[in-house]
Amino acid sequence: MLTRKLLSSLSFLAGAAYAANITVSNHGGNSSSPLMYGIMFEDINHSGDGGIYAELIQNRAFQGSTEFPSTIDPWEAVGNAKLTLQNTTVPLSWALPTSVQVAPGNNFASGGSIGLQNPGWWGISVTPQPYSGSFWALGSYHGKFTAKLQSAKSSHVWASVEIKSKCQKGEWVEHKFHLNPRVAAPDTDNIFVLEFQPDQGSLNFNLISLFPPTYKNSPNGNRPGLMAGLKDLNPSFLRMPGGNNIEGDIFGYRWKWNETIGPLSQRPGRPGTWGYANTDGIGLVEYLQWCEDLDAEPILAVWSGVYLNGYDNDNPYDIPEEEIGLYVQEAMDELEFILGDVHTKFGALRASLGHPRPWKLNYVEIGNEDNISSPLSYASYRFKAFYDAIHAAYPSIVIISSTGDLKAIADNSATDYHEYARPNIFATQFGLFDNANRSHPILIGEYATIEPNTENPLEPVSWDAGEPRLPYPNWVGAVAETIFTLGAERNADIVIGASYAPGFQNINGSQWAPDLVSFSADPAKDVYSTSYYAIQLLSAHRYTHTAPFTSDEGFGPAFYVAGVNHGTNQYTFKATVYNTTSPVPFNIDFEGLHQGAKATLTVLNAPSGLSENVPNGENVVKRTTTSLTAQKGGVFSFQLKEYDIAVLTTF
Repeated sequence: MLTRKLLSSLSFLAGAAYAANITVSNHGGNSSSPLMYGIMFEDINHSGDGGIYAELIQNRAFQGSTEFPSTIDPWEAVGNAKLTLQNTTVPLSWALPTSVQVAPGNNFASGGSIGLQNPGWWGISVTPQPYSGSFWALGSYHGKFTAKLQSAKSSHVWASVEIKSKCQKGEWVEHKFHLNPRVAAPDTDNIFVLEFQPDQGSLNFNLISLFPPTYKNSPNGNRPGLMAGLKDLNPSFLRMPGGNNIEGDIFGYRWKWNETIGPLSQRPGRPGTWGYANTDGIGLVEYLQWCEDLDAEPILAVWSGVYLNGYDNDNPYDIPEEEIGLYVQEAMDELEFILGDVHTKFGALRASLGHPRPWKLNYVEIGNEDNISSPLSYASYRFKAFYDAIHAAYPSIVIISSTGDLKAIADNSATDYHEYARPNIFATQFGLFDNANRSHPILIGEYATIEPNTENPLEPVSWDAGEPRLPYPNWVGAVAETIFTLGAERNADIVIGASYAPGFQNINGSQWAPDLVSFSADPAKDVYSTSYYAIQLLSAHRYTHTAPFTSDEGFGPAFYVAGVNHGTNQYTFKATVYNTTSPVPFNIDFEGLHQGAKATLTVLNAPSGLSENVPNGENVVKRTTTSLTAQKGGVFSFQLKEYDIAVLTTF
């Protein structure tokens, strides 16, 4: 049935002459979801560590695992020092047992300094702003430490500070400091240096940290620019903490909520699912703080009892049915931590961390893409075990099954639909949700155009490693995604919302392309994609109800949705045009408006369908805003050309 729908909807691709004469009603529509546009986040492409998480030091605590053993990299010795990883008899904590010993090398000259240096996450941005740092030291030392930010090329020192030692023999002692550069470095090829004079022997160091100012000055916070970029999307939800990264690549290394909370010294980290270790500096509390900072609803994924086992979809490791109860209880403890009052065990733990008031949580997703990873055990017992326990304790929570399609598993549950496609496929999915089961809400937890069109307009994406991916979202992909999300908007009675994925990539350490936002160590060079600007426009214009309409043309090449805000009586009309040879005239009559009524028309376009925003390039997305006046009969008239994305709002 879906194939027939796709085939029939491809008739518009020829781009015949077309005009849209539309009459929009102000009554009879469905309530629109207040969560229509949101964000999906997981630590992929160094989007967390080395990304939005503002920590500047790479490998700050020498965390290790069986998959990624502890390493000194990328630390280097300073001043003829010798660096050695050690598990001392007195560890910093159970979570961080490994530290680095800094000792004089064989050719050390008495009276000199030794230490270690770190290049950050492919560089460190140095600007005139305060940097807050700290480190833990073990050993006997009564002198001073020197912390510096300096150029890696010229050794020019941008900022330096001396820290009086508080070391006590046999104890780990924390030292804090501030660095205040007076000028900006010309580039990000800079290093952090920590030195001391070793007249009294070697010292051990751990949890060496340096933060620039963070978003809203939150401790252990995020990069202000990237968070502001998220805020500008006007997101209504945050789906977290994954994604594949919640599942764990090998046994024992799932995302464990209780190992991501509290002081950084109590967070062991874990091997992430995307080829690198995670510090878990961004933990459960930080995610929930994001939601408060962004005024967004959390959509929390809990581990569903399956490990990816090296992405071997034919041989994942799923927890046997007789053992699943242990992990269900782990999820219940997490929910109590979020929602419980201060008299509960985990509510009290939350309060002890500075947040006595429970957070808001209305959506819980069980797992991620369990249609791929062991779908039989998910359908037969894993989902049910989690669903029954959560629903009994929190009946108002919407529980989402991670089936990846439109089929929810249980009564009263929602489903999470994922779609990665070529533009032509998205362009055929405007009506995908029209006939969906109205008793099961749908979260579009992940979607993106990831491969270009081919001669076959129905060709699905290829997951072969050698298949070319789009390095960055392009404009035709953004337009096709808009067709898809406009189709979701007009079915907002069952569609909870949609989130593009992945959200971020560090261009120096990426495992997946394309991505919504790309960045490096230089905050001035953050790249917001074509898809970002399309979502930003659509998300900024919400309405309370969809508005029914009649038209003398079918959909294609123009696709559109209308809505009305019953609080303000303002209409919103959203449209895009895909693959036409001539401009499309629109004549729109909004019920109740008369000649002389006013509206604003905002249009996005780019030089071509293949235009993309790239590092060090100009923004290819052009935005034009014009004022319209209704003519005779209260009709607003305008034209849209190929690949325009437009929003009209009355006032």
